[in-house]
Amino acid sequence: MKKIVIQEKDFDLSTEVALVQTNDGNIGAVVSFVGLVRDLDDAPIQKMTLEHYPGMSEKALQSIVDKARKHWSIGNITVIHRVGDLAVNEQIVLVITTSKHRKNAFDACEFIMDYLKTQAPFWKKEVSKDGSKWVESKDSDQDRIKQHQDL
Repeated sequence: MKKIVIQEKDFDLSTEVALVQTNDGNIGAVVSFVGLVRDLDDAPIQKMTLEHYPGMSEKALQSIVDKARKHWSIGNITVIHRVGDLAVNEQIVLVITTSKHRKNAFDACEFIMDYLKTQAPFWKKEVSKDGSKWVESKDSDQDRIKQHQDL
């Protein structure tokens, strides 16, 4: 099973985990990552607005998932990314991977998130009482990609 969705509505982690486990007796590990909206280091935010390029975003996520499948023995994959206006502590993104063994599930989940943060066409705007600003890619995110360059 492969599920890639971009949506405004929230997702339910328990429901999504149950879905990846359905009818698959080969699963020995389920790894999930949920990204949340957090306050800025220097000031609280009122909301975060996430935008994307419809069509291109889905293709980018598909490509990232396909690349993960080539390098790790993984079973089911779910990627849900939200767009629209989100408040602090709201869920932004969900990545779930399954495999027979935990290492493949962990490594694939980490790879998907690392590439999603740097390669998928999503844009974040943080809105605070002092105004708004578009979030730029961090050097640390780019550094994480380098660990996967041999793949």
